[in-house]
Amino acid sequence: MPAPMFNLGGVDIPRGVNVTINLELPKLYNTPTQLPVRVIRGKRSGPVVFISAAIHGDELNGIEIIRRFRKLSILKKLKGTLILVPIVNVYGIMTLSRYLPDRRDLNRSFPGNAKGSLAGRVARIFFDEIVKKCDLGIDLHTASIHKSNLPQVRTNTDNEYTFRLAKAFGAAVVLHSELRDGSLRAVAQEEGVPILLYEAGEALRFDETSIRIGVHGLVNVLRENEMLPKVSKKVHKVPVITRSSKWIRSSESGMLRTIKALGDTVAQDEIIAYIDEPLDDESFEVRSPFDGIIIGKSEIPLVQAGDAVFHIARFKNLEQAEDKIEHFHENMIEESEFYELNNEDTIE
Repeated sequence: MPAPMFNLGGVDIPRGVNVTINLELPKLYNTPTQLPVRVIRGKRSGPVVFISAAIHGDELNGIEIIRRFRKLSILKKLKGTLILVPIVNVYGIMTLSRYLPDRRDLNRSFPGNAKGSLAGRVARIFFDEIVKKCDLGIDLHTASIHKSNLPQVRTNTDNEYTFRLAKAFGAAVVLHSELRDGSLRAVAQEEGVPILLYEAGEALRFDETSIRIGVHGLVNVLRENEMLPKVSKKVHKVPVITRSSKWIRSSESGMLRTIKALGDTVAQDEIIAYIDEPLDDESFEVRSPFDGIIIGKSEIPLVQAGDAVFHIARFKNLEQAEDKIEHFHENMIEESEFYELNNEDTIE
């Protein structure tokens, strides 16, 4: 539980306060650069949770998710402390780049080094000033450039606590995800800070459904974590839970003509796309190697041999998977319980 006074960036923040703090970052050449952080403290004690977005500078959905989330009136009933960081990679977002100016991936640079590269220094500041002070983190992502992701939560499903929160989030799919060296999730776990990863949509684009699922997901996790009041008699529908997935790669170069869409179920050996030769009539089939759900796909029709074109999560009961995915998407399109979201103009 946090002490009555919480310190971030050398600033003491009492309970019941909503304040923005700017953390100093390395200069961008000769331009002073800061990391804006919103701290929301409830009047009662509780866990400390950070919510971050745009660790990759071209992943924009999370920025809008946090903007809408922080306006919700339910946060007046918060127990504990929220640390909201809508843009972690402030350098990358200036140029709509996934990476930093030193061409490094911030999400492979943790825990960082105060005397290292630019990525290492930013990672160190974020990790020391924010991550290490928290009991839980929720990191918001999209697919990489020219790809899209079905709304999904990735975490360690062998961990009872994070698995429970992942199911409560309210995305269609919960995927067991192995840790990657240098990633925020891997290093935070070593520090004893569990992380939920929300993946939805594509880089450089807003997706209304992904945003709505994300906003509700944050509320659902905080409710499950006893930081916000729960809704009586609300029944959570269990998402599709899968322990493995695989990217299907193109065997040929050419024009990708997709037959199956994001969120579709596919049977083993089913044709999901064709790769057409642009100057003759030859076509090559792309087939699913197993039963499952398409949770990620390429959005660009030009492919080279070896390009990742479909991300398929294994799931045997295809009829059940189809029902669940349809339920989650329909629910997010309906009106929200939060009037602030209903009054928000939707993004077309």
